[in-house]
Amino acid sequence: MKLLTFTTLFPNTASPNQAIFVETRLRHLVASGEVESRVVAPVPWFPFDHAGFGRYAKFARPPREEVRFGIHVRHPRYPLIPKVGMTSAPFFMAAAAKQTIARIIDEGYDFDAIDAHYFYPDGVAAVMLGKYFNKPVVITARGSDISLIPRHHLPRRMIVWAAQNADAIITVCNALKDELMALGVAGDRITPLRNGVDLAMFRPLDKEEQRRELGLQGFTLISVGHLVPVKGHELIVGALPLLPDVRLLLAGSGPEQSRLEGLARHLGVQDRVTFLGAIPHADLNKHYAAADASVLASSREGWANVLLESMACGTPVVASNVWGTPEVVASPDAGILMAERSPEGVAQAVNALRNAYPDRMATRRYAEKFSWDDTTKGQIVLFKRVVNARSGLASA
Repeated sequence: MKLLTFTTLFPNTASPNQAIFVETRLRHLVASGEVESRVVAPVPWFPFDHAGFGRYAKFARPPREEVRFGIHVRHPRYPLIPKVGMTSAPFFMAAAAKQTIARIIDEGYDFDAIDAHYFYPDGVAAVMLGKYFNKPVVITARGSDISLIPRHHLPRRMIVWAAQNADAIITVCNALKDELMALGVAGDRITPLRNGVDLAMFRPLDKEEQRRELGLQGFTLISVGHLVPVKGHELIVGALPLLPDVRLLLAGSGPEQSRLEGLARHLGVQDRVTFLGAIPHADLNKHYAAADASVLASSREGWANVLLESMACGTPVVASNVWGTPEVVASPDAGILMAERSPEGVAQAVNALRNAYPDRMATRRYAEKFSWDDTTKGQIVLFKRVVNARSGLASA
């Protein structure tokens, strides 16, 4: 089968850690030998790559085309108008991608289906493009596209329209399927296929050796993720006064860093918090392996890959009890869920984990249940069904 993967959530040379999970799923799918893909990953248009323009300058950096792990990726630009861009984005995105997709077809890659990721605006635009090019569309719901964006009236209407007009829907957890059904989408059109973890990249290492290399002492927590409000890093920093012998590593970058640094100083724990910055995905293994536990205090998560990555390294987790996370942390070998999202809740969960700390190899064995193999097989079955159904309609 030939797929066209369509999403704004895809890494590029300017943002190599962005949405690694979408690329990883696609890499495993292509590695099956039964599927090939081209990627169209639209980027908001911005003319200047200059630090004075803040986060907007990043939009100017991705190349127009690149090849990642043997997969050809194109980055068409679409206008994103401040303040009103949320409702207009699907239309501008679809319009900008038409020429790029037409060129891909003209070059001889006449794909069988569109593999879209994230419902809004990406999935809505993908359904528009599917109608224009007469191609079936499968949309994967990934988290806030279903847990948050439908709170806005017009985007919710467009999400429901896209769901009703897509040929099939994938969710990365059962909780997102339930939420889509609550929006009125028929359950028999939705297939949960959870994300997996790269068990070769993320694996147990000699913990003491890694701790010496990183200069760690004492019980150490690590939290991996962008420094943005939804990730709840302030709750973890806020828990440190209640955990006087605990150190925290924060791996990630983002607009919340200065606020988090200020909070650490205010609480008098700045000497126990280390900001690691953005770490290349392939280098995270040694940090997970050196830590005693990973903490994720997010207010919402579809399927948090960082939890599985930590477990695959043998490091148990402490996580907020939101959306798909209970499906990830479903055994004492995996770790523990917080009773509440608060500094006190983080501290209580960390102490509970320490009092019943699992065997690290048992944590690894738990993670081994989440290889990409089943997800890849499920995608192949689903895409074949969608393509064959469309072919049957065409022949009829």
